[in-house]
Amino acid sequence: MSMTQHAEPAVTAPPAPGPKESDGRTAQRPLALRLLARPEVGVFLGAAAVYVFFLIAAPPVRDGSSMATVLYQSSTIGIMTLPVALLMIGGEFDLSSGVAVITSALTASMLAYQLSMNVWVGVLVALLVSLAVGFFNGWMVVKTGLPSFLVTLGTFLILQGVNLAVTKLVTGNVATDDISDMDGFDQAKKVFASSFDIGGVQVKITVFYWLAFAALATWVLLRTKYGNWVFSVGGNKDSARAVGVPVTFTKISLFMLVGVGAWFVGMHQLFTFNTVQSGEGVGQELIYIAAAVIGGCLLTGGYGSAIGPVFGAFMFGMVNQGIVFAGWNPDWFKAFLGVMLLGAVLINLWVRQSATRR
Repeated sequence: MSMTQHAEPAVTAPPAPGPKESDGRTAQRPLALRLLARPEVGVFLGAAAVYVFFLIAAPPVRDGSSMATVLYQSSTIGIMTLPVALLMIGGEFDLSSGVAVITSALTASMLAYQLSMNVWVGVLVALLVSLAVGFFNGWMVVKTGLPSFLVTLGTFLILQGVNLAVTKLVTGNVATDDISDMDGFDQAKKVFASSFDIGGVQVKITVFYWLAFAALATWVLLRTKYGNWVFSVGGNKDSARAVGVPVTFTKISLFMLVGVGAWFVGMHQLFTFNTVQSGEGVGQELIYIAAAVIGGCLLTGGYGSAIGPVFGAFMFGMVNQGIVFAGWNPDWFKAFLGVMLLGAVLINLWVRQSATRR
């Protein structure tokens, strides 16, 4: 009987592991490039540089009360810049935001004074008016398909004319009457225009509101479904609509959010100065937009953050007050801001190119 021999299969050793191939898309980028990809990093470095510059050039800035003034100036810009920045991330912008602040303040002041009502009634009606202006802007943009530049430019001109005409018609002057002795004024002033003593330095309540609103806006953008909607409609509204994003609701609500910001800043101005000049607010919309752009928001939408505009507003406040503390001619302020704006745009462009380069 013969034995059948079975050949054992040859065992081959597995190949030695070599370096993993990468197509450049999954490779881990260096930490520096990942940080540069954040829209707020460039403006943070710029704000730090401006701060150090004025610490050296304007010694009064080192005083606590001077820094409180800088923060206050920054907060009055920054509170309004936040909703403007969210709107820009959503792919739109609002040229009526500056005069809308004055519209809100005029509404509250004249309604309360001329009708002898509690100032809180004027405050609430002013909020409704501001929301209505924001809704009108958003509805017109969404329903007509017109660029927000044209729609809000029209609203800007309408509000500017109404502010002046109605104020003259009602009060016989270009400014509203003093409401400091009316019912509810003291309580409203505590909410919108009070100050706190911190280490012997008076700090305006708007500084705390500014930081709180920035934290809330950051959470909304990064941790909520609505934040995803904002980025989606700003990037490509047609694609966003195709995947179920409520584009109409998102855009209109962003314009209404700008209205809320205008209302809040308007109430602060009213209860700080007790009266309102009807011709103010013109040009402030460019300050808000510039602070958002310096903060890393793109005019084309879909990119930005809420933290970047905080530093952008701080740069504006720092320059505005730093020039005064340094004893320089304040006429240079707008020129300085123009240089900052162009510089920020170029830096943001370079940062984004560097961060996305393989």
